[in-house]
Amino acid sequence: MINDQNLWNSLPVPALLLGGDDTILDSNPAAESFLNLSSKALTGANVWEKVMIDAPMEEAFERARKYKTSLFVNDIDVGSGERPPMQCNIQFSPLQGTEDQMVMMISPREIASRMTINTSSGKAAKSAIGMAEMLAHEIKNPLAGITGAAQLLSMNLNSEDQEMTDLIVDECRRIVKLLEQVEQFGNLRPPVAKPVNIHDILDRARQSASIGFGAHMMFVEDYDPSLPQTMADADQLLQVFLNLLKNASEAGSMGGTIRLRTFYDPSLRVRRPDGTHARLPLQIEVIDDGPGLPPEIAADVFEPFVSGRENGTGLGLALVSKLIADVGGWISVDSVPGRTLFRISLPLAPKDLQLTDGEI
Repeated sequence: MINDQNLWNSLPVPALLLGGDDTILDSNPAAESFLNLSSKALTGANVWEKVMIDAPMEEAFERARKYKTSLFVNDIDVGSGERPPMQCNIQFSPLQGTEDQMVMMISPREIASRMTINTSSGKAAKSAIGMAEMLAHEIKNPLAGITGAAQLLSMNLNSEDQEMTDLIVDECRRIVKLLEQVEQFGNLRPPVAKPVNIHDILDRARQSASIGFGAHMMFVEDYDPSLPQTMADADQLLQVFLNLLKNASEAGSMGGTIRLRTFYDPSLRVRRPDGTHARLPLQIEVIDDGPGLPPEIAADVFEPFVSGRENGTGLGLALVSKLIADVGGWISVDSVPGRTLFRISLPLAPKDLQLTDGEI
């Protein structure tokens, strides 16, 4: 245990005291909050079983302990089984006056840095979609001519040759449908943000999914019913949830599970592009037990035209990201084989606009 408990408890960053056998001897309140685990659950446990780090750490850590030196690791994802990972910096230091005890400090990076990446990504997405819209408009006209010519040709061909013209017509129609999706993406109306109840929209999306594309899945609701309302466009937020549920359903097998979880996290703050800060305390998670995202696209799933499915357009998650950004929210993904979690963070509706039960 740390001698000066008051100083230990006052540390603003998550900190763990580690014994010579890699067990957790003590944890401060910031660590309990960050890992979403109690001191009782952490004490005595192996640190590598409770703290999930997306990097091989054990050997470097053992060298630092052996030679009583500090170890710094920057920009790695850190989490636990009870919370999604967050990009952090980690520092290990030997505890003076002990033989082999080490202090582990976790410094979560401000989400603003990741938001900057998302903002840049969003601008790139808009540019890509703008170019795609222009190309879609230009390509549809010659495709109509090709389709018409193929249909005229088929009138004077035998059945064997007609198969080829039918293929031309079918493929042209498939391309037209894809181009129409691109055009629809770029023609979205600006959001009409009003106070909405997250659970009402989640329920509508779940009901639609459970009788349609997600009929083979089992839905589990883990809601915090006390959540206040958010400011969003109800129709567009429904479209977001449907897109995420559709992806989860397509990833899952018969009898798979989709978990819908909502909770309040007052610590989540972001910096907007204009420099002002915003709180995004309302959290919605869509979790499936499918095979996970392909590693090669996991970091770019919100970019347009990036898809892990054969014949996928790669527009669904790009659309989700755009709609969430339009209402000042934030979306992230954490995916490993057997568990993919999409997390949406939304702002509160102003108190003077909050609707009471029964109001429309």
